[in-house]
Amino acid sequence: MISESADVAIVGAGPCGVTLANLLGTYGVSTVVLDRESGVIDYPRAVAVDDESLRTFQAVGLVHEVLADCIQNAPIRYHNSQGKVLAHVGPSGQPFGWPRRNLFFQPLMEATLRRGLDRFPGVRLFTDTEVTGLERTADGGVVLTGTRDGEDVTVSARYLVGADGGRSFVRRSVGVELVGETNPSKWLVVDVSDDQLDAPYSAVHCDPVRPSMTIPLPYGHRRFEFKLLPDETDERMVTDEVVLGLLARHYQDTPMPRISRRRIYWHHSRIATTFRVGPVFLAGDAAHLQPPFFGQGMNSGIRDATNLGWKLAAVLAGRADERLLDSYDAERRAHAETMVSFATRVGAMYEPRNRFTERVRDAFFVGVQRIPGARDYILQMKYKPLPRYTEGAVLAPAAPDKNSPVGRMFGQPSVETADRLRMKLDDVVGPSFAVIGIGRDPAATLSAEGLAFWRALGALTIRVDPARTARRGAPAEDSAATATAATANAEPATGTLLVRDIDGAFRDLRLGRPADEIIILRPDRYVLAVCPAAELEATTRRLRSLLGVPPAALGDATDPVSPPTASPRS
Repeated sequence: MISESADVAIVGAGPCGVTLANLLGTYGVSTVVLDRESGVIDYPRAVAVDDESLRTFQAVGLVHEVLADCIQNAPIRYHNSQGKVLAHVGPSGQPFGWPRRNLFFQPLMEATLRRGLDRFPGVRLFTDTEVTGLERTADGGVVLTGTRDGEDVTVSARYLVGADGGRSFVRRSVGVELVGETNPSKWLVVDVSDDQLDAPYSAVHCDPVRPSMTIPLPYGHRRFEFKLLPDETDERMVTDEVVLGLLARHYQDTPMPRISRRRIYWHHSRIATTFRVGPVFLAGDAAHLQPPFFGQGMNSGIRDATNLGWKLAAVLAGRADERLLDSYDAERRAHAETMVSFATRVGAMYEPRNRFTERVRDAFFVGVQRIPGARDYILQMKYKPLPRYTEGAVLAPAAPDKNSPVGRMFGQPSVETADRLRMKLDDVVGPSFAVIGIGRDPAATLSAEGLAFWRALGALTIRVDPARTARRGAPAEDSAATATAATANAEPATGTLLVRDIDGAFRDLRLGRPADEIIILRPDRYVLAVCPAAELEATTRRLRSLLGVPPAALGDATDPVSPPTASPRS
């Protein structure tokens, strides 16, 4: 018999579950991951990873390994039924520090994420394990039972996360319903290898009869998706005759690829009625299902993991009380519902009802791109709904302020460290809270009690000064040694880290919102609060109440969490 205990148990070792396990490992949380498959599934399901997900992989030290197996900055072309290009979407901006749209081969990425778990002795992965029982205990925890290779398995945990897909055993066991609808149309998904088609972009053919799409994947793989017509049967559509006929239209002057798999899918638009039931949380496809038209299904699951990971770690470490965990449902469910709705609407654009609605849509696409600013809005994918948390673990402005950064993901500019290294902001901060002062030391404005609060949370205090080249009156011969020495000893009394604003991002923030002298970031890089420096002490008191930090935590100041090292590539 296998008997395990951990702070957190995760059912499901797909991208969402394993990302959460890497995050918990980073925070030193003991974790058991259970998955019914014997290994990584050898075919792709998701194909696109966005900049928000890459930022999470950065937090767990795996981003470069993931990107090594990606097609970065992948564009999309939208075609009408006559083959005319309606729009070429080629995002080039990197507001969160990474390319916005990247294509990947899921088995490779999952293998990378699983290798990352080997860095954490407190994280154990059990594959080939079928979970068949879930009970809540009198002390508020959970017990899972199941089998592995014919052997009984029991896992006790304080918290449980169900990341076990659309048919989630965990969700059904706690009585949560997945509400919404399933599109009556079906789609044939065909994955191929040995692809030689010269089309280095995703192509969406928005045809009112048979909409389709093709997506290039790394290492000679490619995906095709075709909508089934009402009179077409599943059995016939997966035959070689039909599949090869559909593919042949794309490979007229190119050797045919090798078919790796073919499957029929329904498209679901559904969301769980709650993401939390006591000590049990739902994440990824267990919590929400969306059509694949916008490539955000997996990315939404990674947002879940990113939101939940630091909160579990804070509560388990005694740095916050249980109320913080309620914010997971408050923050994630609303945005997940927005993404489900958005993906469903995008799908409707892919398949206009008839030729007339197609012409109306085409005219709209052409016209909107002639409006100043609208073209960039489309080409840079600024239409993607980004989370903005207005309730939960955020300190909303006292007066309504639609432009406030609170509740939004903070950008990731580059900064210069004391030893003159150019680094992305997250690599300086690490996976901790950060209290950032623009041109001032935030620690210097805090009382001993206020500073103890932030140190107890493991927070860094950071002062961002202008780049050396922006210093008025600075001599041109200002040497690297002089500048480095001055920087290294800038705030010896408070322990505040000093960095320089080499990209001008913080300068622009100060010019646009001069009252936001202090920016407080959560570990998931969402803005927890902003305030003038003079109000930081009062803001700190409000945040202590919001997060429920117990008095005992203030007596044990904790160093910031160190970022994990990258896992070795095989």
